Amino acid sequence: MDIKDTYKTIDFSPEEVLFKEKNSKFFGYAFPIQSEEEVKPLIDTLRKQHPNAGHFCYAYQLGTDIISYRANDDGEPSNTAGMPIYGQIQSFSVTNILIVVVRIFGGVKLGVGGLISAYKTTAQLILEGCEITEKTIDIHFTISFDYKNMNKVMRVVKEKKLDIVNQEMEINEISGLPIGKIEIKTRKKNAEMIFDIFNSMFEIEIKRI
Repeated sequence: MDIKDTYKTIDFSPEEVLFKEKNSKFFGYAFPIQSEEEVKPLIDTLRKQHPNAGHFCYAYQLGTDIISYRANDDGEPSNTAGMPIYGQIQSFSVTNILIVVVRIFGGVKLGVGGLISAYKTTAQLILEGCEITEKTIDIHFTISFDYKNMNKVMRVVKEKKLDIVNQEMEINEISGLPIGKIEIKTRKKNAEMIFDIFNSMFEIEIKRI
């Protein structure tokens, strides 16, 4: 079975886009995010930037294996704003991203169909302006070993081209001898193989973080 271990996201926000429909202005924004807690401060910043806007509609998606998302209409008729925005996040297959569409009402009602189209188009335009990058899904392990086994561990790290995230030395309280502890990461599709290699080695302990 081929394990999917890549995902698409953005590393930085592109310039805002502006879409106009019957005098209403729709400003589109995209932000890279890692947690739900980042959403409110970003929208609060946009509220200060657009004091005359009536609606700050948004959608976000987080995660790779387990996906969480939210779509918010912010006072527009139900499902006319948040879900059309989220539909574009799905269409572009991106995650760890927040899309906000700020609407300044132009005096002419657009109707349900018009709103859906305007929010969808603005989200599409901002995503088209994003530099979308593909990243690997990495699994992290800690490996603990007696100092005498350090070369054995490092040989595997080098052979398998593993990334060392963190490295520290401790003293074993019982023996008084140094213990090595390293945190490594590897692509998800290689994780089982890497675990098995270290798990089969004498006097070496591996744990998934």
